Amino acid sequence: MLQSLHVHNFALIEDAKIDFASGFNIFTGETGAGKSILIDAFGIVLGNRASADYIRSGADSFWVQAVFDISGIEAVKALLAQQGIDEEDELFLRRRILANGKSQATVNGVQVPLAVLKSFSELLVDIHGQHENQALLKPDAPLTLVDLYGRKEIAPVLKTYQTLYEAYLATQARLTQLENTGSERERILDRLEWEIKEITDAALEAGELEVLQEEARRLQNSGKIMTAVSSAHEYLDAERGILDGLAAAKDQLGAVVRYDERLSSVCENLESSWITLDECRRELSDYLSSEEYDAERAAYVEGRLDLWYRLQKKYGDSYEAIDAYLQQAQQQADDLTQLETNIAKARQLLTQQKSELEQQAQSLSQLRCKYAAELADKVTTHIHDLAMPEGKFEIAVAAKETPGKTGKDELTFLFTANLGEPIRPLLKVASGGELSRVALAIKTVLLNASGVPTMVFDEIDTGVGGVTAQKMAEKIAVIAKVGQVLCITHLPQIASFADRHILIRKESAGGRTSTGLTTLDEEGRIQELMRMTVGDNVSEVAYANAKELLAAAAKNKQAR
Repeated sequence: MLQSLHVHNFALIEDAKIDFASGFNIFTGETGAGKSILIDAFGIVLGNRASADYIRSGADSFWVQAVFDISGIEAVKALLAQQGIDEEDELFLRRRILANGKSQATVNGVQVPLAVLKSFSELLVDIHGQHENQALLKPDAPLTLVDLYGRKEIAPVLKTYQTLYEAYLATQARLTQLENTGSERERILDRLEWEIKEITDAALEAGELEVLQEEARRLQNSGKIMTAVSSAHEYLDAERGILDGLAAAKDQLGAVVRYDERLSSVCENLESSWITLDECRRELSDYLSSEEYDAERAAYVEGRLDLWYRLQKKYGDSYEAIDAYLQQAQQQADDLTQLETNIAKARQLLTQQKSELEQQAQSLSQLRCKYAAELADKVTTHIHDLAMPEGKFEIAVAAKETPGKTGKDELTFLFTANLGEPIRPLLKVASGGELSRVALAIKTVLLNASGVPTMVFDEIDTGVGGVTAQKMAEKIAVIAKVGQVLCITHLPQIASFADRHILIRKESAGGRTSTGLTTLDEEGRIQELMRMTVGDNVSEVAYANAKELLAAAAKNKQAR
């Protein structure tokens, strides 16, 4: 659950830290006090889009930090391990936005990409606002919610269906490719056969190119090589050359070394050097006698290299790449020679896969019909509790002609609020207040489906009041029994059910306006409920009514 939220230099909020209770947390305040600002800040630390425009005037950045108690939430701990972040019982999510628009996100002090921050927040918080009410009107909403409600049975069947569907699409694409290839078969086959012959006739070998290049360098520079070898040989073999000089030096020292042992090592080195250089002389002599420019060989090497370079340009920059192209071309040619057979096999496989897909789609439809009926019945029950005693909610399941990624089912929410009125698509009949109640009813039924410990209701009570407001308050209080709820409301009936009541208000000091937050005590709650009920018309009767409202809410919560 969310333990605290700390907001710094965000819009009108200079610095505010809020601690939350485990149950029902209520935010109230006059219009324009900054309730929406607070939710925006919370959304940003959860990974929503952020703008430098939110930075408080005079500051160079803003940051928001949320602290969660994650003890017992294994999915979050597994994600921490996956990201290489130390596991603790508390999770710190922090987001900072600089004046240049750059964003910095951290999890437990470790900087992470925004996508990683979002992956944590999705396991922890579900924000339900007025736009989520409208989301019920989207075409894919009924199927998504039914699949969520019946996920234990539906999810594995859907997974199998999607595997079959992907295989079906792949076969369909291959068949289309084969059929399209048929019209150009001869032209493509001629090209492939020419390419195969060209590569095969070249008889390339692995490592040959490097050997040829080395030989070409030697042949192209043979004149320089022979001149250098001849000169080196002359230095060694000429009269009074290096060898003669070494021999003379060796003889001179050899005659006197018996008189001074210190010269023996020098004498040995001269002997070794002479032997080494004499071996060099012989090798150079052999090289001069054996090497001569081979014009025919040079022409062969040049031609062979030209062939290599031409094939590299057409088929790949290495022997491996050219060979891979050859293998691919041979496979394509084989496929083309057996095109009719391959088309027939693909059509047969497609028919088989379609049959399997249809069977799995039917199984999926049966499950969706089952859980759509269950979900609709439960939502209808909760609608009755929300001051629509004659309301009826159904989920129609119809079959599409062709299978899609999620099956062949097309689901529609149907609704009527009044006895005797025909049940029609929700988007055509529901008012704003009715839509809010339907959304709350669905949330109540799916309470445990998401597995998210903290739920935020942002002015979900729009368009309702009176008895309906009371019923909505009771429903949200039920949700708060099994999970943490944060709720922004304008209705005293809902505010009276709070386990923690936080007042948001504007304050002016030092020529600046800021938004402040105060956790209200019992007396503070009475005063705020009075304001929400009668405005500035404070009276003993209003005070008594506010006090009575709190007492009635407490009694209601105890009874549940």
